[in-house]
Amino acid sequence: MKKNVITRITAYFLCAAVTIISVAGYDVKNLNASVESTSQKIKDAEELKKATEEMKEATELKKEGLKDQKQELESYLNELNENLSQITDNISEIEGQIAAKQEEIAAAQADLSAALEEENTQYELMKKRIKFMYERGDKTLISTFFSSRSYADFLNKADYIDRIEEYDKKMYDRLIQMRSQIEEREETLRTEEEQLQSLKSQAKTEEMKVSNLVTSTNGSIAQTDGQISAAELETAAYEAELKAQEENLAALKKQLAEEQAMIAKAAKMSWRDISEVQFQEGDRDLLACLIYCEAGNQPYVGQVAVGAVVINRVRSAAFPNTVSGVIYAPRQFTPAGSGRLATRLAMGAPSSCYQAADEAMSGATPVGNCLYFRTVIPEINGTIIGGHVFY
Repeated sequence: MKKNVITRITAYFLCAAVTIISVAGYDVKNLNASVESTSQKIKDAEELKKATEEMKEATELKKEGLKDQKQELESYLNELNENLSQITDNISEIEGQIAAKQEEIAAAQADLSAALEEENTQYELMKKRIKFMYERGDKTLISTFFSSRSYADFLNKADYIDRIEEYDKKMYDRLIQMRSQIEEREETLRTEEEQLQSLKSQAKTEEMKVSNLVTSTNGSIAQTDGQISAAELETAAYEAELKAQEENLAALKKQLAEEQAMIAKAAKMSWRDISEVQFQEGDRDLLACLIYCEAGNQPYVGQVAVGAVVINRVRSAAFPNTVSGVIYAPRQFTPAGSGRLATRLAMGAPSSCYQAADEAMSGATPVGNCLYFRTVIPEINGTIIGGHVFY
C-alpha cells in the first residue's frame, strides 16, 4: 500500500515536472523567436542605416558638384560682364566718332553753303562786269579803240578786258571745283557715318546678346543656388533620419539585450496555467481601462490581444504575478505612467473593453504567448492586428 502511494506521488510529480518543462519550454521557444525577430530587426535597421548613409553621401556629392557648377557659372558671368563692359565702351567710342563725323558733315555743309553762296556771288559779279563792259556804249570794243591814245594803248586795254574775262572764268571754275570737292567730302563723311552707324548697330546687337547671356547666367546661378539649398536641406533631412535610425537601432539593441536577459531569466522559470492565476478585486476594471487606453480605437480582437499580453506576463514567472504589478511596472505601459489610466479608471471603460478583459482573464489569447506589443513599424516582425504588432 505504502509502495503504491509512493509510486502515485512519484508519478504525479513526474507529470507535473513534464507539464512545467513543457510550458516553460514553450515560453522559452516563444522568447527565442522574439530574440530572433529582434536580431532580424537590428540587421534590417543596420541595412536601412547603411542605405541612408549612401543616399546622404550621394546628396553631398551632388551638392559639391552643384557648387563647382556655380563657380564655373560665376567665372563665366565675370567674363560676360567684362565683354559687356568692353562692348559698352566700344559703343561709346563709336558714338563719339559718329558725333565727330556729324560735326564734320555739318561743317562740310556749311562750307558747301558758303561755296555756293560765293559761287553765286562771283557769278553775279561776272554777269555785272560783262554787262558793264559789253552792254554800255562807252565800253564797247570800238569805243575802246577810238578812245585809245595809241594802238599799244588799245592792246593794253583789250588785254585788260581779256584778263578780266580769264579771271572771272578761273574764279568761276575754282568755285565749281571747290563746290565739287566739298560735295565729295560730304558724301565721304556720310558714307563713313553710315559705316559707323552700322558698327554701332552691330555693337548694340552684340551688347543685347551678351546682356541676355548675363541675364540667363544669373538665372542659372540662382537656380543652382536653389538646388544647393535643396541639397543642403536633403542632407539635413538624411542626417535627421540617420539620427532617428541610430536611436531606433540603439533602442532595438537595448530591447534585444532586455529580451535576451528575459529569456535567460524565463529559461529558469515556469509559466502558470490560467487556472492558477488569482485575480484581485479591481483587476477587471484595471485591465478593461488599460485595454481602452491602449486599444480603444482598435478592432475587438486587438483589444483581446492587448489584454492577453497582460495576462501572459502575469502567467510568466519573469514578470510580476499580478495584473496591477504587470500594468504598473516601470516603463512598460505608457498610460499607466502618464495619468491617462487613472483618468479612465475614474470614468470607466466601454462594455467592449470589459468583454475583452473577461476573455483575456479566462485564458483567451489571439496572439499566443506574446509578451510585447507596439504600433506597427517595418523593423518589427510579429502578429499584426489592427494598428499593433504583437511579438
